[in-house]
Amino acid sequence: MKILTTVKKVVDVELTIRVESGAIVEEGLQYVMNAWDENAVEASVQLKENNGAETTLVSIGGGDDNIQIIRRGYAMGIDNGVQVDDPLLAGADSFVLARVLQKVCEKGSYDLIITGKQAQDTDNGQTGIILAENLGIPCVSNVVAMDVIDDKHIKATRLGDGGKEIVEVTLPAVVTVSDSINEPRLPQMRGLMMAKKKKIDVMDLAALGTSLDEVGGKDIRSEIVEFSRSQARKAGKKYEGDAAQITAQVVDLLVNEAKVL
Repeated sequence: MKILTTVKKVVDVELTIRVESGAIVEEGLQYVMNAWDENAVEASVQLKENNGAETTLVSIGGGDDNIQIIRRGYAMGIDNGVQVDDPLLAGADSFVLARVLQKVCEKGSYDLIITGKQAQDTDNGQTGIILAENLGIPCVSNVVAMDVIDDKHIKATRLGDGGKEIVEVTLPAVVTVSDSINEPRLPQMRGLMMAKKKKIDVMDLAALGTSLDEVGGKDIRSEIVEFSRSQARKAGKKYEGDAAQITAQVVDLLVNEAKVL
């Protein structure tokens, strides 16, 4: 089984993010692997360890941050790394990124594509599903468990609106995983050192046999117009004293001030 795992570079949300003039201030920012994508990497490595799968990781974007993210994937146990680095893809939306990933998939003939359910910067949760549609293959989203049945079938457990759903899927297929599917491992020092020596295949659109027009890069369907600070919450009110009196006060506020009753 050949597995492709997609990862995205996102701002480290543990840091303080500043917004000025409708844009994020880049000074002092650090970028990390998207949290849901870490779960996707862990799921891929577990399938490799338990079923002898060959694993490849792909990240779209240039810069040292993306290289370090791929090397982290190596340290976690991924076999091969691909970086799609093309300045023409700056500002690409989910539809464009899905078409680029489609070209990567077609070039590698993968049996299973595993993505994170969503990205922690946009929370769109679209790219993996659009990718499956482009490839014309099944997609199971919000997956919390996976088991290999045989070389052509997997069993995926997903969280649906009414509880857990178990689906048997014919490969090739796309799976988007929830952050509750596993606990991503922390790379060991030996793995981190070995990851520095591993080769990363760097490709642009031409190397993928495509162009900006072909992936829809000149017809962006969505874009981020501006960022804004979230409004600070008003200070809460605390009541002390007789329970009956406090209840009457709170009900009065809910009816006349909050107007929720």
